[in-house]
Amino acid sequence: RCQRWVENCRRADLEDKTPDQLNKHYRLCAKHFETSMICRSSPYRTVLRDNAVPTIFDLTSHLNNPHSRHRKRIKELSEDEIRTLKQQKIDEAFERKQATEESNENNEQNTISEEGGEEQEEKAVPLTLEERENKDYLKSLFEILILMGKQNIPLDGHNVDELPEGIFTSDNFQALLEYRINSGDEVLRKRFEMTAVNLEYCSKTQQKQMLEICENCVREETLREVRDSHFFSIVTDEVVDIAGEEHLPVLVRFVDDSHNLREEFIGFLPYEADPEILAVKFHATITEKWGLNMEYCRGQAYIVSSGFASKMKVVATRLLEKYPQAVYTLCSSCALNVWLAKSVPVVGVSIALGTIEEVCCLFNQSPQLLVELDNTISALFQDNEEKGNELKKICRSQWTGRHDTFEVLVDLLQALVLCLDAVSSDLSVRWNNFIVGRAFVLSSALTDFDFIVTTVIMKNVLSFTRAFGKNLQGQTSDVFFAAGSLTAVLHSLNEVMENIEVYHEFWFEEATNLATKLDVQIKLPGKFRRAQQGNFDPDTTSENYYKEILSVPTLEHIIQELKDIFSEQHLKALKCLSLVPSVMGQLKFNTSEEHHADMFKNDLPNPDTLSAELHCWRIKWKHRGKDIELPATIYEALHLPDIKFFPNVYALLKVLCLLPVMKVENEKYGIGRKRLKAYLKNTLTEQRSSNLALLNINFDIKHDLDLMVDTYIKLYP
Repeated sequence: RCQRWVENCRRADLEDKTPDQLNKHYRLCAKHFETSMICRSSPYRTVLRDNAVPTIFDLTSHLNNPHSRHRKRIKELSEDEIRTLKQQKIDEAFERKQATEESNENNEQNTISEEGGEEQEEKAVPLTLEERENKDYLKSLFEILILMGKQNIPLDGHNVDELPEGIFTSDNFQALLEYRINSGDEVLRKRFEMTAVNLEYCSKTQQKQMLEICENCVREETLREVRDSHFFSIVTDEVVDIAGEEHLPVLVRFVDDSHNLREEFIGFLPYEADPEILAVKFHATITEKWGLNMEYCRGQAYIVSSGFASKMKVVATRLLEKYPQAVYTLCSSCALNVWLAKSVPVVGVSIALGTIEEVCCLFNQSPQLLVELDNTISALFQDNEEKGNELKKICRSQWTGRHDTFEVLVDLLQALVLCLDAVSSDLSVRWNNFIVGRAFVLSSALTDFDFIVTTVIMKNVLSFTRAFGKNLQGQTSDVFFAAGSLTAVLHSLNEVMENIEVYHEFWFEEATNLATKLDVQIKLPGKFRRAQQGNFDPDTTSENYYKEILSVPTLEHIIQELKDIFSEQHLKALKCLSLVPSVMGQLKFNTSEEHHADMFKNDLPNPDTLSAELHCWRIKWKHRGKDIELPATIYEALHLPDIKFFPNVYALLKVLCLLPVMKVENEKYGIGRKRLKAYLKNTLTEQRSSNLALLNINFDIKHDLDLMVDTYIKLYP
């Protein structure tokens, strides 16, 4: 309103003042207002109505007044001058707002953004025509790159080796650029109308630079939400091949402003063979490059392929040394038994897991092969149709990720071998050469005694952790009670270890019976006999060999891994799940979270009132109405309308659901991993790009083209 008054008064000298300055330091005489604008409710005060605007001015009287030459003259402004003044005010207001936002961001986070931290406030300078055209041109290039990322279009088109010498063909980026020019993009047409048709419009170097900016800007949208929520957890997936180089996919868990637990993909980290170097680079990327404060990290989990487990454990250990509250846990998306099997440092187990994956992959690639396997299962399980139908159903799922993978494999082994043998020996043209060749190789691998005995021993060892692992992927109450059953699981495994001679004898007998059924010779591995080079001890039997090389180290490793992954801190955190009302109800509301919640004391808004607040929380649910159901998950508890009246409980629940062992209750907020798997499945290894992958996986995240253009101009002037 003050600014409208200034405009009506035609006081150009006051137009650069802020409304606050005008209100505090300047006054306007009441005679400039219509009487209808003045409210005289009191004889002592003159009050203006809220919408009062001065309209009464005599702008010509000074011309006839000889004394007016000493007064401030009112300048008549042209339309161009008015527009210029208004633009200056808009620019100044924008700069003030930008400076305020930067100041607020720096107060909330002690991190520096990737783009260079605090930017100095610069005076807005109008762009020249050339600068404007350049920005429009860059914006068009960024639009093409974002389209390619979202639609998963690789940058390269034809392979150079495929083309005759002297033939030029556009890559996918240039082809889309040309298509856009032909569709009427005047900015691009002006830029390239005089360029030779066999020249690249945009170099590979420039494409890479722009892609990195796209990736950083899109990632920053997610990271900004993570920083706003303060607490987060880090999860990595299996090592993947990106254009010939090994990379580690990294995901982040956090609770957003709408109280939803989300798991988002934030990028790839180049994999290092040396675990110590990997740990340093992993930490540097998260803190320095991505700008996350690891002091707020409350969980870490690593899903790894066989052979990588020990290296990622070093990374976890190094992070725990620096940040004790970054609890090392299992990941909810991976079955405990599968995770344990992949971490076993025995070569035979790694080979067996690889063979199982290849068998599953081959059958999933060919519906005909699955039909053939169904027929084989039906023939073998004529006397037990229920079991046969169950196995058929399992074969059509990703059964290699189940808690009972090795049990399923033992039940299926004979059917798999018979089916693969039939395919590899079929003389008709029913199967192509690839399937016949793979069937022969995999049949030979499945009928190797080393594979059979490894499968049977893993099945038996992991049977002790199967129910425990299944509960960890169950409901919140299942996870809570599973934490209490760990002692019993370890006790059972230690008892087996003490009597390994007896247990191994039974396991080896089961393996020999299965080998006999498959007509497989029981013998020591050829690699072991060759390694002896004539120094072979005749007293070494197959049973003793596999006990020392397989049963004992596997059992010892699993016991130690369970102790490491379920540390005292992890178990205390899981005990806090009694905060969830349904768990509280199963415990008859006789719970004591105060003792276990002590580890999160510094994360609470009011730690001094925790005890009283927990008492009120228990009373609320103990004396609820008959028609009110107890919330069964953290997700339901976080979305209660009155959760804001329990700030400490809310903070505890928020931190607890960040633990990677807790599953993402609402599937639509855990799609980051699914999209990652889809990208890897649908993209050829040599066409994968870490930059384009992030754009494809996070295709629904908003992006600011102007920010990308401005960033590019600053980085590459």
